[in-house]
Amino acid sequence: MKITIVAGARPNFIKIAPIIKAIEKKQNEGANVSYRLVHTGQHYDKNLSDTFFEELNIPKPNSNLDVKSGSQAEQTGAIMIAFEKELLQNPCDLVLVVGDVNSTMACAIVAKKQNIKVAHVEAGIRSGDMTMPEEINRIVTDSITDYFFTTSTSASENLLKYGVNETNIHFVGNVMIDTLYQNLNKISAPLFWDKFQLENGNYIILTLHRPSNVDEEQSLIQLLQGIDKMADDKKVIFPIHPRTKAILGETNLKLKNILFVEPQGYLNFMYLIKNSFAVITDSGGISEETTVMGIPCFTMRNNTERPETQSIGTNTLVGTSIENLKKLFEGFLKNGRKKAGIPELWDGKASERIIDILLKK
Repeated sequence: MKITIVAGARPNFIKIAPIIKAIEKKQNEGANVSYRLVHTGQHYDKNLSDTFFEELNIPKPNSNLDVKSGSQAEQTGAIMIAFEKELLQNPCDLVLVVGDVNSTMACAIVAKKQNIKVAHVEAGIRSGDMTMPEEINRIVTDSITDYFFTTSTSASENLLKYGVNETNIHFVGNVMIDTLYQNLNKISAPLFWDKFQLENGNYIILTLHRPSNVDEEQSLIQLLQGIDKMADDKKVIFPIHPRTKAILGETNLKLKNILFVEPQGYLNFMYLIKNSFAVITDSGGISEETTVMGIPCFTMRNNTERPETQSIGTNTLVGTSIENLKKLFEGFLKNGRKKAGIPELWDGKASERIIDILLKK
């Protein structure tokens, strides 16, 4: 079986790393399987992209489509044009896509139009929010996928509601958690750890990148000022997205607790999360990692496509208002951490299950 694996942005790198390891393990056992890794170049930060590949021991991509950024339509169209050429030059039996970025949807469409089977890892998750580009990517990808690999029973149930044949849905667990378990013994403190006098539990991690939180300058400033005041005696480490940095410009925010740092590599960032007091974020993936590490997470969104991080894990859905965040955070300080566990099959073996299933197809 020849598999073309697509990676488009940083979250994809984290998800493909254990899948590649699982394929290589099968190869060593004599299985007739090979892979070709295609990096679409969707993520613009080349240095950080390279760092992720090095840290997670992902082999150099066989092909980099070098699409870069652009509007939703520009980027999607450019990926489709480049990936069509890639598949014509390098035929395969299966295209494997992960997550919900533009590359996921674009490459799935191209593969199906060339009558190539598509496997979608992290299929079936839904936020119900059609203003999110990712939600559209999920729905379109799942409408043409052949093999659906889900992270939760709720994701599997979503697919059944859409009319997907039950025999094509495989609840395998979470490949992001595979990567976490495979690298926990390698995580390390960032260079600024001593400079900022960070210690276990004396700081909060903040990440913001969604348009609803960062696109309007004044509301972003009010949000940051509110979090700064709310943090009280805790430092707030904020790896700032370049786009968010550009929106703030040269504004002097006069913040007491928030410390702006560059985006972090995987091993440094996981170390920061593991040793934090709490995390405030608008990312879906981070709420999965905090759940496994037992770190309280406050997600600044009105919805989540990962409900198990709330119902079972450490995640609390906040909404986008600083007032609601303050209220929920104060409740956490007063009552302590909520009782939480790890969702079913988040055991570090999802990638092995995926490859085992594909080799039987």
